[in-house]
Amino acid sequence: MATIARHEHTLQERVIGGIIGGVAGGLVFGMMMGMMGMLSMVAGVVGSQSPVVGFAYHMFNSIVIGAIFGFVFGNRSHTFAQGALWGLLYGFIWWILGPLVLMPLMMGMPLQFGAAFTSPMLMSLIGHLIYGAITGLVYVWYTHR
Repeated sequence: MATIARHEHTLQERVIGGIIGGVAGGLVFGMMMGMMGMLSMVAGVVGSQSPVVGFAYHMFNSIVIGAIFGFVFGNRSHTFAQGALWGLLYGFIWWILGPLVLMPLMMGMPLQFGAAFTSPMLMSLIGHLIYGAITGLVYVWYTHR
């Protein structure tokens, strides 16, 4: 496998790399949510029950969250291993922020920390970790291509 040279990227390169990574991670995570029938629930955040609206809202979030990954972790992600590890951490952070805190608050529900270790939330954790790892890996690929 070729070695990737360490290079500090501009803010624009990091954010664009994060967006590209976020799209890739979001597509995979979105397909997983679709297979589990979760997109209608996601759509509830914006007052809909449509899986299409849920997927669009999920992809919007994936793009914004990916851009933030590039901004925050871009200059720490120089190798595929670093991208994957920072991405896993980032996915874990968003698992806490998303389904445990922000989504319930936006839907008028209490925080979901008590449900963190239920089967649906553990599946959500796996999805967020996969999203983060893909985002980090694709970020490294994009910024070093």
